[in-house]
Amino acid sequence: MATRGAKPKAVKLRLVDGTHRNTRHGDSKAAREAVEEAATSFGKLVKPSSLKGAAATAWKKFIEPAGWLDGSREPAAIAFCELWKEFMFNPTGFPASKHGQMRAYMSELGLTDERNRGDHGSKKEEDEFFGSE
Repeated sequence: MATRGAKPKAVKLRLVDGTHRNTRHGDSKAAREAVEEAATSFGKLVKPSSLKGAAATAWKKFIEPAGWLDGSREPAAIAFCELWKEFMFNPTGFPASKHGQMRAYMSELGLTDERNRGDHGSKKEEDEFFGSE
């Protein structure tokens, strides 16, 4: 049975994107310590040598820039990259059920949240009438 509402965000992701609130999530210092402890116990997320072709490209494009991921997310990251490889091989023959799986992996890995993409869109366009002087 599905649960209502948005899925809770991972602690490290809240700290990275600045949405951690002490009143709601507890002390930020304790959260940082817990994240560092988890990172040391699981280790850094490294690309497996078994990923080849489009799966390796997906790893470089989507997983490597995601600095909030640690070794505990390796199975989901590998599964996402393999699904991406299947999608790139035959996009028209990719069933809707696998689209749903791919979207779920992206959500679990924090790849669908636009706030995690850095400041790519922060460059303001200059207005014709109200531009800087």
